[in-house]
Amino acid sequence: MISILLWPLTLLRFGYQGIGLALGQIWTNKMRSFLTTLGIIIGVGSVTAVIAGLQGMRTKVLDSFESFGTNKMYFIHDWPDDGPKQHASWRVIRLRPDHFNDMLEHCPSIASLTRIREFGARMEHADKAMNVSVTGIEPDWHDIENRSVILGRTFTHTDNEGARQVCLITEQTRDQLRLDRDCTGQSILINDRRYYVVGVLEERPDSMFRDGSSEAQVFIPFRTAWKVSEGFMYAMAACESPEVADDARAEARFFLRHTRNLAPDEPDTFRIEIMKQYLDQFNAMAVGITFVAGGIVTISLLVGGIGIMNIMLVSVSERTREIGLRKAVGAKPSAILLQFLIEAVTLCLIGGLVGLLGGQAITELLASIEKAGLEEAYIPAWAMGMAFGFSATVGIVFGMFPAIKASRLDPIQALRHE
Repeated sequence: MISILLWPLTLLRFGYQGIGLALGQIWTNKMRSFLTTLGIIIGVGSVTAVIAGLQGMRTKVLDSFESFGTNKMYFIHDWPDDGPKQHASWRVIRLRPDHFNDMLEHCPSIASLTRIREFGARMEHADKAMNVSVTGIEPDWHDIENRSVILGRTFTHTDNEGARQVCLITEQTRDQLRLDRDCTGQSILINDRRYYVVGVLEERPDSMFRDGSSEAQVFIPFRTAWKVSEGFMYAMAACESPEVADDARAEARFFLRHTRNLAPDEPDTFRIEIMKQYLDQFNAMAVGITFVAGGIVTISLLVGGIGIMNIMLVSVSERTREIGLRKAVGAKPSAILLQFLIEAVTLCLIGGLVGLLGGQAITELLASIEKAGLEEAYIPAWAMGMAFGFSATVGIVFGMFPAIKASRLDPIQALRHE
């Protein structure tokens, strides 16, 4: 009973002594040990750097999707690849405002909807004139885009349905026109039509999808924009949540096919894009890159493992007399096997540690590169654990054969070895 209780302590003491002997052998043959573990160092360093870069990129992309909105949907007209409307004019294919009437009532997975009409225009105030991008929007646009008014008010349904000539401008537009800081109530000319400013809209945040320092913007009610200039329009919607994006897409597709009078055998004359699908594509790409990096590191570790096995065989040959002497004084084959196995694992773990430090240095270098978009690059804890786990596995697998060979040496023959 006592021997059973003391067994873990004995094993721990033997492991501690084995690690000490292994470190001594590694220190004695520093250059040889370094060259032996070079494959493991390169493999671990490269894969951890790739994973860190992917983590930084993933963080940036997710932040951009979060600010842009992962529950957004876009409706755009599109020519089918076949069917009677394959070569139809754009006036036949284009979306019209009435196509989206009552969509929210018939599509429960869609929370909000706005029709959008964009066009370029010339804007004037006093002696200041400039070219601007005019966007016709509906009240739900603010909830979908998550952009609020910092001065004044948003558009009302009365503004939109009555096609009133009111507008929202951004801070940048206000400053370029040299309007008052609180410019609500002031008038501006857009293509020689007078509009009254009812609010100042916050600037859109920078992201990888858009640049917050873009051209000056003016927003008017959608009905006003459509009345002034009919033409190309599209719609944007927000799902109840990203989880129901596919349901919302199916509901919207069924609804639009009905409002656009498409026969059951006719292909769609519109396209519905959801942001979630791009996020899923990015995640799949990131997983693919990780697997490729894993394949590369597997090859590097395989090469490193062969080097470990080779150097351990050399070590067994060089220490044959030592092995014979230890067996002669009572060392068991299992103790010899464990000693050489611990030495191989220790050598691999040191290689993994050096590789991890190298990967961290590469990660910091990537994070310091301007405009690389990898400021958030870091090596996650699971990657560190994976690096050491792979290194220990290589040590066990490729150190086993030399350790078995050492444990099976005949002590008399070993003592006679020159």
